[in-house]
Amino acid sequence: MVKFMSLSSGSCGNCYYLGTGKDGVIIDAGVSLRRLKKVLQEYDLDMNSFSAVLVTHDHLDHIRHLGSFCKRLNKPVYTSSVIHDALARHTFTAPTIGPCRRVIAEGEDVMIAGMNVRYFVVPHDATQTVGYSILVEGHKFVIMTDIGRMTDEAVEYARQADTVVVESNYDMDMLMGGPYTYELKMRIVQGCGHLSNDECASAIRRFWHPGLKNIFLCHLSENNNTHELAYRCSMDALAEMGVEKGTVALRCLPRQYPSQMFVL
Repeated sequence: MVKFMSLSSGSCGNCYYLGTGKDGVIIDAGVSLRRLKKVLQEYDLDMNSFSAVLVTHDHLDHIRHLGSFCKRLNKPVYTSSVIHDALARHTFTAPTIGPCRRVIAEGEDVMIAGMNVRYFVVPHDATQTVGYSILVEGHKFVIMTDIGRMTDEAVEYARQADTVVVESNYDMDMLMGGPYTYELKMRIVQGCGHLSNDECASAIRRFWHPGLKNIFLCHLSENNNTHELAYRCSMDALAEMGVEKGTVALRCLPRQYPSQMFVL
């Protein structure tokens, strides 16, 4: 039985659990150990319920608590060599990341916590940003949390998955009519920032296939989006393709509090 939950998904912090109950991984470390422990306990899980951390990139909302994870848990941290080199220089992670460093080679699979894990690079304005394709107990899970534009490679991985976690960050009208500076708005929209609701919906049109069972919309903006707008945009895309309601479960992940624990 494969389980997934989001502990937080947005600029306030990002952290996800994927596992079987017996073992698993944490993806990103944007929440505190105390919060992680408390939430896991609510589902009869503990710090032994995962054996590694995967990192998507070096922005603070994804690694804020990674240093304390390393210091107190001493669990291996897996990501690309480029991201690891950045973590070795980062104020929040440099003092403790060294003994936990585990590099995933580009284009190669690695077994982590009984899962077959591979990363793929996506455009975002960090040192480097990756998504993950994870095979666990016959389930193919793909996550891409910060992605400035959808790539052919990312679409291909998603086409093979039964569960996809994908960014649906902003509504274009809300962003352009909102209080952000022009420079920040351009950073968000110009291909290395974040994925809009419309861009997410276009990506779903490209990667939807009959075996897709779950789509989780993540990293929704607090100021430039709503759950209703993001959900409706992606649901309309599915409807336009003739996908019957209930064929695929579409859900928005909450920003500042944990989701439920989903069984995939």
